[in-house]
Amino acid sequence: MNKLVKLLLLLCITAAITSGCAVNRATAHIDPATNLSALKTLHVRKFADDNANTETLIADRLRAQGVKVTADPQTPPAGVDGVVTYVEKWMWDITMYMLELTVVIRDPQSDFPLATGNSYHTSLTRKSPKEMVDEVIGNIYKEQNK
Repeated sequence: MNKLVKLLLLLCITAAITSGCAVNRATAHIDPATNLSALKTLHVRKFADDNANTETLIADRLRAQGVKVTADPQTPPAGVDGVVTYVEKWMWDITMYMLELTVVIRDPQSDFPLATGNSYHTSLTRKSPKEMVDEVIGNIYKEQNK
């Protein structure tokens, strides 16, 4: 009986150590009335607390999708099909890393969210900011193709 209790305790400790920090999530949602392929020009609005130039990474990734993108100034130019906003969260675990990135493509007139993507990776599954952007934008466009 004593060996069984020790084995169960060892299993519980091992499970807690190996799974506690290995959380990741990648999601995307597109409004059913939205056709992303019709959005030919987008403007990326810089997140106020962004010190990693994530807006540039987002703009470059959208350009790779064949979209014309502006990112400066803060106010979108007239005639854009959508405005891209984002929020990033950073965490410290020996080094700083991007914990979460949420990107929203919005209607420029009403600010209504047309598409949303999110990527969340804790320390053990961390990705670089570029990989996070690639995952989020890629998932948004994959969701459109479903």
